[in-house]
This record gives sequence, structure tokens and C-alpha cells, in this order.
Amino acid sequence: MDGKIMVTYKILCSGDFNKEVSIGELISNEKIAKIIKNEFAKGFRNISIDSKNMDSKLKIETQKEIYSFEVDKDDFADILVLAEENATSRKLFKKDCERVELVDIETMTP
Repeated sequence: MDGKIMVTYKILCSGDFNKEVSIGELISNEKIAKIIKNEFAKGFRNISIDSKNMDSKLKIETQKEIYSFEVDKDDFADILVLAEENATSRKLFKKDCERVELVDIETMTP
């Protein structure tokens, strides 16, 4: 196979925060509902908050720097290992930050 692949990854640490919260959970929290009403319906009474899709998720996570590198298409099966090697060669691994998460794999046109 001819061509290249652009691999994008980030470094994960043991202290990173990563949580998903549904819209339904947010709306059912009285403090959050009160803040939403105060911000978007200030001065109005008998306001209710509803959403068409209560299962939609809001992701809260530690913001990370994104790193990229190119590999041959032939190396597709080894992308994770190559990302770890790339992070090691760039000296990105530090104490409690020794994992790689692939963010994107993009085929580049020759």
C-alpha cells in the first residue's frame, strides 16, 4: 500500500479527570436548573426546563495537548506502538503520564 497516515494522539496521566453527564442528570440537579433559569429566564415565573433528548451526554475531561506524526499505510497495525515510541522519543512521558490515547487516524492522499 502506498501513502501515509497522519496519527494524532494525546498523553494520559493517572490524575486526569474524565466524566460523562447526561442532560437529564444536569436538568434534574436543582442547583444547575436554578442557574439555567437565572441566566436565560430571569424575571419569569413558573419556568420548566426540558430537553428533546435527555440522553445526550456532556463530556467533562482534562484538557490535553495533541501530538501528531506520519507513518506509512503499511504500518497501520502498529499505530499504537508507533505512537508510544513517538511519545518516548519526544520525551513526553513523565511521572504518572505513561499512556497514549489515539485521537484521530487520517489517510493522507499522495
